Amino acid sequence: MNRWKMIAALAALSFTAAPWAQDAYVVGLSGAVTGPNADTYAPGVESVRLYIDQLNKRGGVNGKPVRLIVGDNQGEPSKAAADAKKFITQDNAVLLANVSISSTYGPMVAEAKRARVPLLFAGGACPAEVLPPNPDELQFCSIGPAMKYDAEMALRFIKEQSREPVKLGLVAMAIPLSRAGIDYAESLAPTFGITPVAKEQIPPPTPDYTPYASKLKGADPNWVYSWGPWITEVKTFEALRKLGWTGRYIAAALNPAEDELARVKDELFYGFGPNAMFLENLPVHQEMRDAARGAKLTYPITQMTEGWVAGMVIEQTLKKVAWPPTPEKVLAAIGTLKVDTKGLRGGPIEWSKTNHFGSKQHYRVYRWDAKKQAVVRVQDWVTVDVK
Repeated sequence: MNRWKMIAALAALSFTAAPWAQDAYVVGLSGAVTGPNADTYAPGVESVRLYIDQLNKRGGVNGKPVRLIVGDNQGEPSKAAADAKKFITQDNAVLLANVSISSTYGPMVAEAKRARVPLLFAGGACPAEVLPPNPDELQFCSIGPAMKYDAEMALRFIKEQSREPVKLGLVAMAIPLSRAGIDYAESLAPTFGITPVAKEQIPPPTPDYTPYASKLKGADPNWVYSWGPWITEVKTFEALRKLGWTGRYIAAALNPAEDELARVKDELFYGFGPNAMFLENLPVHQEMRDAARGAKLTYPITQMTEGWVAGMVIEQTLKKVAWPPTPEKVLAAIGTLKVDTKGLRGGPIEWSKTNHFGSKQHYRVYRWDAKKQAVVRVQDWVTVDVK
């Protein structure tokens, strides 16, 4: 199934669910289903849909179906704003969700605030506004990656793995959150005894990563840290290798990472993140595989953990909402939530009035192993308190 068929399928889902409109929990999701960053975000959209499909087959929530309405913002802020406005004014959504690049966050936040509808960030990276101690009252995030804690984890891993002085290259996509994440890592690196030597912010879309890789290589880093959409992370790495760079590279393990580490087959290319890869073969992974069987998915199930976790959050939130649902009821329910991730993360997701991200962050690190001819875990869960 290609992406355009996926859009048709998502549209069909919304259409066939229309009779439920007056008797359903309505969730409006705006995501980058197509466009230059679709390979990073569309799997999450598809996975939320898959989870909600399975939920409705089990009887929905509190005896009511969940109507998921999907809009394709293509990673464009104006389209994300239009989606949010439609969800609120025409569809009467009681919860909004975003699965797209960070430049679409602001417009959706503005619409959510105007109507006082809670907004769940469910793919990409969490905005700072969900972090303690004073999170925005309407913004919540089930996404694993988080700018500050990811940088600390990556830099600590680099330091622990290095015997020689570290000269660090930094790579971001030229979008707000990715830039901020790499800027933070640059400012933090000296506290680990790491010297930043180059930083590249690469605009989307970029047909040729060679010029940026050349600048990085010219600074002679022995490590590169990349934090942003996967396409920027992996294409920069591959461009560096083509230029003869032999250093080590660590990247945030976003949706395609497990499959991509296996494709690239480089033992010095590390992916780290808060989600257990499918190579762990957990019961919940089998549950996801079973759900995917016969679903005619566009993307591999290995890329769908973030969306599945978001589905768990949506289900557990709506279970706490008495009928009939309203945005205010959903806001009260989502503000004090604890979700068992069944091992997809290193612990549960817990939200409170002072923390809309989670009380703890857990990371694993993976890479390709040439002897085993497989992606392997090289570091088990490292737990960080979120303060």
